[in-house]
Amino acid sequence: MATVTNPKASNPKSAKMSPSVWFYSVLLTLQYGAQPLISKRFTRREVIVTSSVLSCEVAKVVCALILMAKDGSLKKLAKEWTLVGSLTASGLPAAIYALQNSLLQISYRNLDSLTFSMLNQTKIFFTALFTYIILRQRQSSQQIGALFLLIMAAVLLSIGEGSSKGSSSGDPEQILFYGIIPVLIASVLSGLASALCQWASQVKKHSSYLMTVEMSIVGSLCLLASTSKSPDGEAIRRHGFFYGWTPLTLIPVVVNALGGILVGLVTSLAGGVRKGFVIVSALLVTAMLQFLFEGKPPSVYCLVALPLVISSVSIYQKYPYQVKKKEA
Repeated sequence: MATVTNPKASNPKSAKMSPSVWFYSVLLTLQYGAQPLISKRFTRREVIVTSSVLSCEVAKVVCALILMAKDGSLKKLAKEWTLVGSLTASGLPAAIYALQNSLLQISYRNLDSLTFSMLNQTKIFFTALFTYIILRQRQSSQQIGALFLLIMAAVLLSIGEGSSKGSSSGDPEQILFYGIIPVLIASVLSGLASALCQWASQVKKHSSYLMTVEMSIVGSLCLLASTSKSPDGEAIRRHGFFYGWTPLTLIPVVVNALGGILVGLVTSLAGGVRKGFVIVSALLVTAMLQFLFEGKPPSVYCLVALPLVISSVSIYQKYPYQVKKKEA
């Protein structure tokens, strides 16, 4: 029974995207692609990472509240908002993302950049898997093929990025238990959280702006709790929250915050799987911008990955899953 109704419910999201979704996706691709260069140019090395992240979360909340006030949804918030609904829709994904980030930090310290980046791309597969389990949003055989093309492109781009960095040589058990396993668990959690966000926005009709506010607050609370024992917390207590900041530091913070708003819109309107296409496409944008502004030519891996990304996006969009009409 459920398999007949649910595909229909998710079919509009898996069919053609509206112009507004394409617009948000292109903006998000450009933001993701440009963010590394913007951060490198306008953020000094002395800036404490936690202060930058917390400021970005505050900026996200402010931007989302302004947009909610503009579309009139802020007035309904007092009547419709409940703590239980908020924790279900946003609290759980936010907690999962916080755990995922911690696991990624552990893994990154125990793996070479190449291995870490390659294993981290499996989150695309897990996003599609959990989207099917939670939302019953099926993929056609062509779309599954397109996902594998996308993963191949992501791996190639990761190789191009990581090939210039040294590999770590350490204890095999430490690499397995503190490197490989944490990044794979983080990829599973990333897929689960992305599917839960899509479920909250598409099934529970939770506003993407409201989810951004709630998840930013939960994420900030988790980060503040970690400062009691973290090196960043010690640095903030010693030097002050805005140590190393200049007026230009606000540029990457605000751009990153706007990117967070776009992530919510793309996940809500197009789904977590398509967000994966955006993220991989953004790697190509980064390579292009590095060539234009830093004179760093794209690697051979990047040039090989380009047609793979274009093909995967085209195939995924052209061959959505079709509900068979034979079922009575």
